[in-house]
Order: sequence, then C-alpha cells, then structure tokens
Amino acid sequence: MPKILAIETATEACSAALRCGDALIERSEIAPRRHAELILPMIESLLAEAGIARAQLDAIAVGRGPGAFTGVRLAIAVAQGLALALDISVVPVSSLAALAQDAPYGGAAILAVIDARMGEIYAGAFRRGADGLVEAFGEESVGKADELILPHHAREGGTPWCIVGTGWKAYRDALAPRLSAPPVFADGARYPQARAIARLAVPLFAAGRGVAPEQALPVYLRDKVALTLTEQKVR
Repeated sequence: MPKILAIETATEACSAALRCGDALIERSEIAPRRHAELILPMIESLLAEAGIARAQLDAIAVGRGPGAFTGVRLAIAVAQGLALALDISVVPVSSLAALAQDAPYGGAAILAVIDARMGEIYAGAFRRGADGLVEAFGEESVGKADELILPHHAREGGTPWCIVGTGWKAYRDALAPRLSAPPVFADGARYPQARAIARLAVPLFAAGRGVAPEQALPVYLRDKVALTLTEQKVR
C-alpha cells in the first residue's frame, strides 16, 4: 500500500497526515497566520512517529484550495518542494471536498462552504459514493452567500442537505433561504483536514492521477485578495 503524506493549510486549520495502508496518523491545529511556522515540524513529527524516512514516501497529497490565498500557496509550495526533492508525484485534492469528506452522513447531500471574506463564500456540492468517498456534483464556486445557486436537480428534488464549513457560521441567514428545507445537519466550525485529503488521494494515486510537482497548481476560484478602500466605505 502506498505511503502518502497529506498537507492542508487553506483555512485557519493547519494540518498534516500520513497514510500508510489502512493506518493514518495526523497533526492539526487551529492557528491562523502560523501555518508556515507549524507545517514542517508537523510533517517531521509524523514521519518520526511512523518510523518512516522521507525517501520512503510514494506521493504528496495537497489541499489545492479554494481558501485563503496565502494558505493555499503555502500548501502547494511545501508539496512541490518535498515532491521535487524526492522525485515523486503530487496528488492535488479539493479543499472543499476534504471538508465535505469529514461531514456526517445520513443520505443527505453535502454542501461545503468556506468563508471567503469580502461577503462571499467558496461552495461545493457533494454526495457520498458507495466507497464512502465524496464526489462533486456541480462546479465549485465563489460568490455572495445570498446568491448561491445549487445544482439544478438538487433544487428541484428538494434534496436534504448536510452543511459544513465556516461559510455557514458567517452567512447562515443568507444561505438558509437558498435551501429547499432546513439542513438535516449544520456545523459552521469545521475546517478541511489533511486526514480527508489523504483519504481522497489514495484512489486518485492508484488511478495514476498524481502529477509532476510543477503541475500541482492552486485553485483560488477568484483573483481578488481584498476590498478596495472605496468598497470598504460602501460596506
């Protein structure tokens, strides 16, 4: 079984995980603005606990975003650096998918929403497959919470939703009317975690969907980092 190191720093949570066959160990800390300080020691701690050298790794899995620009760039840079040095591939995984993967499941569709600041959310709709892994239906998006457009068949079918992510905590009143019914579960204090990145990466790696380090690219969904002074005054 492959040995996969996973990194996720797209939100306030900084995490790393090591998957060796069915065994998984992880480190995670809610530490805004300390990701660059924490991520490499986390990785070294995982390798030491597992008794594995870097050279024994088969791939690096990474949360490719969307999320905070700085955090997404950091994760990609660390993954690229490690993979280049070890001459192994990188498996990019959606940070929204990782957030959805850790959601409880009772047959509901999963809406993963991350607070994107500036009055917006990153959003993705997912359903869980027979293997227990989430798969997207519809495109990931960024936009105003009160303008969120759910996949057409989900709107028409009255799909029950499980909602996870900081976007719900920040914009619950704006998101709730976009649903056909109250969510069956909602948690606005969840973040994407490296353990989910690792789990989602295993079948991708097995299917040959790892990429060369230089081809592992961040996904921002938008290219604007902050509001202008004029926009701030309007708000």
